[in-house]
Amino acid sequence: MSTYDLIVIGAGPGGYVCAIRAAQLGLKVACVEGRETLGGTCLNVGCIPSKALLHASHMAHETHENFAKMGLNVGHVEIDWQKMQAYKAETVAGNTKGIEFLFKKNKIDWLKGWAVIEAPGKVKVGDTTHEAKTVVIATGSVSSALKGVTVDNEAGIVVDSTGVLALPKIPASMVVIGAGVIGLELGSVYARLGTQVTVVEYLDAITPGMDGEVQKQFQKILTKQGLKFVLGAAVSGVETTDGAAKVSYTLRKDNSEQALEAEVVLVATGRRPYADGLGLDSLGVQMTDRGYVKVDGHWQTSVPGIYAIGDAAPGPMLAHKAEDEGMAVAEVIAGKHGHVNYDVIPGVIYTTPEVAAVGLTEEAAKAAGRKIKVGKFPFMGNARAKAVMQADGFVKLIADADTDRILGCHIIGPNAGEMIHEVCVAMEFGAAAQDLALTCHAHPTTSEAVREAALACGDGAIHV
Repeated sequence: MSTYDLIVIGAGPGGYVCAIRAAQLGLKVACVEGRETLGGTCLNVGCIPSKALLHASHMAHETHENFAKMGLNVGHVEIDWQKMQAYKAETVAGNTKGIEFLFKKNKIDWLKGWAVIEAPGKVKVGDTTHEAKTVVIATGSVSSALKGVTVDNEAGIVVDSTGVLALPKIPASMVVIGAGVIGLELGSVYARLGTQVTVVEYLDAITPGMDGEVQKQFQKILTKQGLKFVLGAAVSGVETTDGAAKVSYTLRKDNSEQALEAEVVLVATGRRPYADGLGLDSLGVQMTDRGYVKVDGHWQTSVPGIYAIGDAAPGPMLAHKAEDEGMAVAEVIAGKHGHVNYDVIPGVIYTTPEVAAVGLTEEAAKAAGRKIKVGKFPFMGNARAKAVMQADGFVKLIADADTDRILGCHIIGPNAGEMIHEVCVAMEFGAAAQDLALTCHAHPTTSEAVREAALACGDGAIHV
């Protein structure tokens, strides 16, 4: 039996960051992980492999659609799916091995196996019980199930976000159930590679919760790229026969029964927190109605000495939210002050164009009774965006009408996932739209569109 200051359960973005920060602060730390590699869902079967495929498929799209326009006559480009899969695997391995190196560098013990919290301060892994002054639950989330649909990643016909990353071949057709981030990212990967993709969504708009103007523009752009959408559709079941599947659904507007057939069905209806097998019930750890571990303002559960972060705890299921909480809870456990500003957590969809958002949408601000002003600038007026043939989309800035303080930003366009952080930093410092408008931006960059949107909150943008 080993004794530690802290045992972290789970080595995903929240868990491994928590472990590293705690070790940097002088604590003796161990991290429990049952996978063969560190990094959790994000690095192994989520964020990182999907971004590799998004990048590769975007390159393929460019060769087909834009290379000739730029005078690059490469002819027909063939896709080697197995090599693309190998590139994805190499990307994953490089990242997961990097975490392993960081654990060794910071003298963090990797307890290989699955954890059970026998009592506060006692964590059993395999046949060995380890002691710790503090335990952090960072067990992440898993794909949500959909009633009437059975996922079988091994069969490769009805798959979830893990199975769709490793299909044996590029399918001729695919139905994606769910028009959220995961469904649209992975659906766009296969659409670029030649798959006929149809997205079926229960609600009447894609990307639920995002800015309304972004939703409409995003759907138009994805439709131009070849994706088809069936909105307002309640999926009732999926049948598989002879290497294909039939998706049955009801259109909510008229209750008509409909069906779609495809080689592959991707179930992308969200994720649920995962804390199975930890023994939380017997410990008396309180849970929310939606299955999250209930925590206080310092991420401590109802049982003293046991904390929870990331997807296992309430809040947006984002890797960077988990990382922020991992650092913050490590600070708290080390006797310092940990802080997470939940009002400034950006979200990004890594399609092409990218979609990024932070803070309030226009709809949410108005629903809250806020007096606002909106500055909007189209990428059609941005020289760099036009030069790289990505002039669709816009930047939309939301500011308080009286104080000019920035309340939110919504971007659909090139480099949106990078540009959003300028606004995040501004919001952290309580900046006004005028502060962004008066800040010199390099030319020509896509970031100038952010400045133009800020100018539009005042006397007006220049290039529109």
